[in-house]
Amino acid sequence: MRIAITNQKGGVGKTTTAINLAAGLAQKGLATLLIDLDPQANSTMSNVDLQDLNGHMYDVMRGHKSLDEIIVGGSQDNLWIAPSRIAMAKLEVHLVGELDAPYRLKDAIERLGRSYDAMIIDTPPTLGLLTVNALVAASHVLVPIQASYFALEGTDDLLETIDKIKARPNTELRMLGVLITMFDRRTVLAREVRAEIDKVFGDLVFDTLITKSVRLEESPAHRASIFTHAPESSGAYEYYRLCEEVLQRVGSD
Repeated sequence: MRIAITNQKGGVGKTTTAINLAAGLAQKGLATLLIDLDPQANSTMSNVDLQDLNGHMYDVMRGHKSLDEIIVGGSQDNLWIAPSRIAMAKLEVHLVGELDAPYRLKDAIERLGRSYDAMIIDTPPTLGLLTVNALVAASHVLVPIQASYFALEGTDDLLETIDKIKARPNTELRMLGVLITMFDRRTVLAREVRAEIDKVFGDLVFDTLITKSVRLEESPAHRASIFTHAPESSGAYEYYRLCEEVLQRVGSD
């Protein structure tokens, strides 16, 4: 399974979800590759020291290196990272007009010399070429939505993009689900937003809620997932439950 974690809105817990879903699947014994397509490189920095890298996804997407050449071990067993860097921000300038531009990631994955049970693709908060590459390469897409007043703003554009990808370049793409993040059980607003998201997306909404958590915010600074930084925390429990749901949903496709 190849799961693209995407939402064009920033600050919705997208990278947090990519990091911890990948770590959770790795903890379950699945050989997991976390592919970082976000120029901010937060998924990368949460796992490895940038000084230790010999290549990045920028090199892969430009055709200068293969995925095999840049992949490094992550912060725990069964987890590997395809790292990003800030140069990814200028990648689209180089790829505009290239006929194979939307397929660069898919082609790189298909040329991999080793296999993985799961691939998690972290995307930038845009609907540009990097996100399109992730959707073309993915088997499933997971959409994190923050439980806030403007939660559903822009989701029509995202769903339209997903539908366009499904129509032609990736007819096998499936919507895995919508994940509500940063949920504050104490507020009426959060409950109202949850009800609205349930109304719009129905059964696509995961049963698991990711609540606001200081531990989740701290873990990247310690170069660790929530499972190693605070294994007894509510965040670890919630992302463990999400892993269970993801595996169940993928298995039922």
